[in-house]
Amino acid sequence: MLLLGGGIALERTLTSQVEANFDEQLDYQLTAMITSAEIDSFGEVLFYRSLGDQRFLEPGSGLYWQIDGEGFEPWPSRSLWDRTLDLRGVVERGEGGESFVDEPQFYNSDQFEGERLRIAERTLILPGSETRWTFAVASATADMDAQISRVRLILIWSFAVLGFGLFVMALIQIRYGLSPLRRVRVAIQKLRTTGDNRITDPLPTEVQPLVDEVNALLEHTERQAEEARTHAGNLAHALKTPLTVLTNAATARDPNLSDAVFRETRTMQRHVDHHLARARAVGRRAVGQARTDVRQSAEAVRRAVERLYPNGRLDIAGSKDAMVAIERQDLDEILGNLIENAAKYGGGSVFVTLDHEPGSPLCRIWVEDDGMGIPEEERIRIFDRGARLDTGKPGTGLGLAIVRDVAEIYGGSVTLDESEDLGGLLVELRLPRA
Repeated sequence: MLLLGGGIALERTLTSQVEANFDEQLDYQLTAMITSAEIDSFGEVLFYRSLGDQRFLEPGSGLYWQIDGEGFEPWPSRSLWDRTLDLRGVVERGEGGESFVDEPQFYNSDQFEGERLRIAERTLILPGSETRWTFAVASATADMDAQISRVRLILIWSFAVLGFGLFVMALIQIRYGLSPLRRVRVAIQKLRTTGDNRITDPLPTEVQPLVDEVNALLEHTERQAEEARTHAGNLAHALKTPLTVLTNAATARDPNLSDAVFRETRTMQRHVDHHLARARAVGRRAVGQARTDVRQSAEAVRRAVERLYPNGRLDIAGSKDAMVAIERQDLDEILGNLIENAAKYGGGSVFVTLDHEPGSPLCRIWVEDDGMGIPEEERIRIFDRGARLDTGKPGTGLGLAIVRDVAEIYGGSVTLDESEDLGGLLVELRLPRA
């Protein structure tokens, strides 16, 4: 469509230029006619010098002139022979009556059968006369039409060749320019049929970024599948022990079977909750960028913990504008485990500090208590699933494991230290800033 539109625009431009040149030649002949005319003693027009173009003297030559005047017979050129031009005698009619137009006017005429004319005429009053004389030059348009036809033919062939060339070049581009993509398709097909996990075939540099993205996607999918297998294996391993205990108790007809069922089912439920929390965190992270107000989440957790431990003291200080790139439910899960553990195993005082440094990629959260703390050599093992240092209080040993797993899923981390102010455990949580 663009090629067709460009061709039409170029054709109109060149055609208009040819017509303008033709009118310019007529105007030149008309001007030469007028400048050579004068009024004789009888008030008629005559030429005091001959016109230069010999075609005015050859009958039917295709170039004619004629002079009309009010009250005078038309004076035609010899080339008109026994014919005369039917001129318009250009005038304008206004409020003050008629007035002639002292400018050349151009128009087409079909008054001669088989010979189309282009006429240039001008009406004026010559010096020494009061008569309005109309000077006209007419030329057959056969030469102009032939020239326009040649221009159009050249344009048609030129644009036809150009269009065909562009079509061939497009086919070549599709065939050879897109050949690297076909090689990528073959490599992906080979990847699917051979069981390889990466595209290792040498490919052109033009498609190497696409290959890198495909390999990254394969690596991400493989990592997710491996995580899923690991979680399934961990859950199966975690449930194996409680199920074995229940099976043995049932086989031995243990009189305390109901207590064992209650205890072990709570343990299994906690394991299930742990893995469900990980699965939810992974799913939410894949959906998009989250944004959660840390202060609101901490306040909600504090209200819940204060109902469980009404005699304790829980203070929250620090930034009120801290925002992290983590879902609200997952942040509640993390802070809930940390603050509840601090209230459960501490001496009654819990202090939460929210730090939000502008420009830092991480938001730091400290949870301190005034309990016995955790020995330095145990601070790594305590994150293992089921690890507990205080077996005198109810629990499953999965709280810190959930905190670590969910924080790492979102790109954060958690570390343990000793609180300088309260003397107990200090948990430092680092989460990506929103």
